[in-house]
Amino acid sequence: MSTHETNQSVAQNDLDYVFHSWSVQSQLKPAAFKTGHGCYLEDFEGKQYLDFSSQLVNTNIGHQHPKVVEAIKKQAELLTTIAPAHANATRGLAAKKILEIAPKGFKKVFFTNAGADAVENAIRMARLYTGRRKVLSRYRSYHGNTGAAINATGDARRFNNEFATDHVHFFGPYLYRSEFWATNEAEECERALHHLRRIVECENPANVACILLESVPGTAGIFVPPAGYVQGVRKLCDEYGIVLILDEVMAGFGRTGKWLAQEHYEGVVPDLITFAKGVNSGYVPAGGVMISEKINDFFNDKMFPGGLTYSGHPLAMAAIVATIDAMREEGMVENAAKMGSEVLGPGLKALAEKHKTIGEVRGLGLFWAIELVSDPAKKTKFTPAQMNQIKALCMEKGLLPFIAENRIHVAPPLIITAEELQKGLSILDEVLTAVA
Repeated sequence: MSTHETNQSVAQNDLDYVFHSWSVQSQLKPAAFKTGHGCYLEDFEGKQYLDFSSQLVNTNIGHQHPKVVEAIKKQAELLTTIAPAHANATRGLAAKKILEIAPKGFKKVFFTNAGADAVENAIRMARLYTGRRKVLSRYRSYHGNTGAAINATGDARRFNNEFATDHVHFFGPYLYRSEFWATNEAEECERALHHLRRIVECENPANVACILLESVPGTAGIFVPPAGYVQGVRKLCDEYGIVLILDEVMAGFGRTGKWLAQEHYEGVVPDLITFAKGVNSGYVPAGGVMISEKINDFFNDKMFPGGLTYSGHPLAMAAIVATIDAMREEGMVENAAKMGSEVLGPGLKALAEKHKTIGEVRGLGLFWAIELVSDPAKKTKFTPAQMNQIKALCMEKGLLPFIAENRIHVAPPLIITAEELQKGLSILDEVLTAVA
């Protein structure tokens, strides 16, 4: 690596040789970062950026956490890689620690490389367990960019990728832009559940293998379900013998102020839980499926037709063990709950009171969305040009935002302090004032 790297040289090298995801290649303008510490990233000119995105909502423990970096180094010195068929001490320990977080009745973990292949394998398990084919998932959702996962995704990114079969979408609750003419959360919940029941009935319950839900839909807009909705979905699944898969890839591991977001829904225990991102903050790629006892036992005398070369990769497993330990030792989940309820949530609501361009703020813990509208009465979405302006102004002022459609997603690392949150909120206030 050259000692004379600059923001411009690194970005140009990237543009010359790297093909980017979800992008028109000629329109790219990547930011260049040299290192990170805690809640901050630093570029090659020494400028620091407060990371209000946790990258892709995955660096839950912040950047360069010393305990996790050290654990990866130690594992690399001991055993860098091993085939998944062999017993691996670090993998066994990682699975044990994950199952301590899982709901009661979960028995094993199947490790993958990321969230997308976690979803793929959860769907595979559900289809084999039920002997059925159809997968029901929400519009306004994101489950990954592989075959079944992208078909299960409920946004436009799936349109050029619809090669998997037997996928059906339904509308979930979203009161601000209700599909059900609802005027309050109770109506939205009741009507959304009725809609889902009708979809199940029209597809024939005997054909439906699973209902796949993000515990809190993330990339699509951070939609916290109304009271009773997830319980209603669980009841519907029980009625028809449908597997309930909760996708905790983005919302899990402390993001909402609970170890898993599904803990917010009293009495709900899913059949399968997918995870990735926050399980080790993306320090080494990893994901997986938490498997309930009944589905695990189904495969006791049947082969599971799935596997990956890097399933349970030792470096990723070491990062998981160290991440969970650090989160417990440093009270990160508790901090996410406290900072969300006492600082970030109230701060965002205060911004909404001040700025007419904020149509709604919603969220839990350190997982929030600001929905921006140019006409509050008509709920007219901010344009891509306006959102690009917001992103540029934030970056100029040293704040790294997560921009999605007409929304700013606010999802800082779980270690963030009240002072850092106030700094970020102040920058958002300045930017929204300038744009207005």
